[in-house]
Amino acid sequence: MSTDAIVLLKDDHKTVKRLFKEFQSAEDGPAARKAEIVEQILKELTVHTYIENEVMYPEVRKLLPDLEDDVLESYEEHHVADVLCFELAAMDAEDEHFDAKVTVLIENVTHHIEEEEQEWFPKVREGLGRSQLQEIGARMLELKPKAPTRPTQPAALKKALDAMRA
Repeated sequence: MSTDAIVLLKDDHKTVKRLFKEFQSAEDGPAARKAEIVEQILKELTVHTYIENEVMYPEVRKLLPDLEDDVLESYEEHHVADVLCFELAAMDAEDEHFDAKVTVLIENVTHHIEEEEQEWFPKVREGLGRSQLQEIGARMLELKPKAPTRPTQPAALKKALDAMRA
């Protein structure tokens, strides 16, 4: 198994895209099956965004300062996905908004994956040596078993909800 950070992230992307296709194939099926697929999607995305946010993005930001804007955009795209994941985790698959919310999550994450794989990863690979990408990947692999597997309330959402309640 490769420890190259980009290879590891692309493997996660493949898993998530496969789950997206499963959901889309099951869209007219039983709610229980859709809920099961979404649970898997939420777990995969929660772990993936955690290791990117905790290891990959900070390292790239430090080592390749020219990619600062790309990293900040990626953090924001993760934030949007985190909010959707948190909301979906609290929803029942029978809810009339469930399928629509999953569709929006799929569209947002698919856009993020395409940007990373087509634009960002090539810049990172060019800017970092193979050994640096392997070191980053090794740290990601080490952190992965400790990563949360359930979406948590994003800090910005919690702050907004607290302000509304005040």
